[in-house]
Amino acid sequence: MSGHSKWQNIQGRKNAQDAKRGKIFQKISRDLYTVAKAGGVDPDGNAALRLVMDKAKAANMPKENVQRALDKAAGVGGAAYQELTYEGYGPAGIAVLVEVLTDNTNRTASAIRSAFKHSGGELGTSGSVAFQFDRKGYIEIPRGEEEPELDEDDVMMDALEAGADDVKAFDDQFEILIDDPKSFETVRDALEAKGYHLQNDEVTMVAQNPMAVPADKEEVLAHLVEELEDNEDVSAVFTTAE
Repeated sequence: MSGHSKWQNIQGRKNAQDAKRGKIFQKISRDLYTVAKAGGVDPDGNAALRLVMDKAKAANMPKENVQRALDKAAGVGGAAYQELTYEGYGPAGIAVLVEVLTDNTNRTASAIRSAFKHSGGELGTSGSVAFQFDRKGYIEIPRGEEEPELDEDDVMMDALEAGADDVKAFDDQFEILIDDPKSFETVRDALEAKGYHLQNDEVTMVAQNPMAVPADKEEVLAHLVEELEDNEDVSAVFTTAE
């Protein structure tokens, strides 16, 4: 029994790591598509693309995943991709925002509608929940075993001086918010110049008023988010869950 339990623990950690890695690849794929669509798929002539490709390499993202994102941006194979946003409510009235990149809107809409239905939620109309989110710059700085020397006051002062609007300290990380997405790169570059390791940095959607999720609804909500994120057409999922 102990051996079986140990294997379960190992497998559980591996599954969690795989899920986290999948989300990282998903985000990088979205960024690759966005910058390649805007500035071209040749990294020699697209500095923004080179930066994202460096991130993909650092994350050990498979080359075929990178190429797939670039092919989408270039329209290889004649497929025309659309960026769309779906909105709805999950269990306990939690608002859910789903960003997608698809070449088949019927397929995608059907899959997303089914995901909401499986979790007792409901897909809404355009604008039904988007007003509950703000687009902001978001940066994470780890403060765990790898960087015990980080001082909370120093991080907060450096972030605010760089132009951040809010800094939250947690046991394992600092979360930094930039209200104006146009200032995101300036803040990010300033923190990197000071030697901080940025665990996550992106312009994302942040809930205005996060809601606590009832204990009996947590698993159902997690299943909804997981089913959405497992869809290859989905670029990102945001919720108002606390």
